[in-house]
Amino acid sequence: MKSFFLFISGLFICQFIAGQSISFDMNDNIEIDSITTETDFMDIISTIDIRQDIRLERMLEWHIKNNKKLDGIDGYRVEIFFSSAMNARERALEIKKEFLSSYPDHNVHILFSAPNFKVRVGDFRTKNEALKLYKKIQKDYPGAFIVPDIIDFPMLK
Repeated sequence: MKSFFLFISGLFICQFIAGQSISFDMNDNIEIDSITTETDFMDIISTIDIRQDIRLERMLEWHIKNNKKLDGIDGYRVEIFFSSAMNARERALEIKKEFLSSYPDHNVHILFSAPNFKVRVGDFRTKNEALKLYKKIQKDYPGAFIVPDIIDFPMLK
């Protein structure tokens, strides 16, 4: 039984090794050490022949176009207010002022999605970061919860 297993394993390894062979023509030899400038590198890149399905190019263009439309990146915020009452706008502004007076180092965003006004706080890349603020404000805002949102780009220091 062991010999049979070794024989099958050997055949598999031989097939795997044979499938990984790469052949080069004499004209295709490129010495990486000789690339010294970016223009040399770009000349080499421009000579590479890439054959791909046209649908892949369209998908990539679509992805780039949609990312340019977004005004931020995927992230999380803590929602502290949500209402569709008649005075929801005024109440949202009051809650924003109240929050900023207590926690001035966090961004506050008022969103209107007909007919609801929402007050969301922070721009967090991970849910863990949002959870820290949530725990800190839980006493003052017991109805708060973490929501996924498109957040502003982080400031570079």
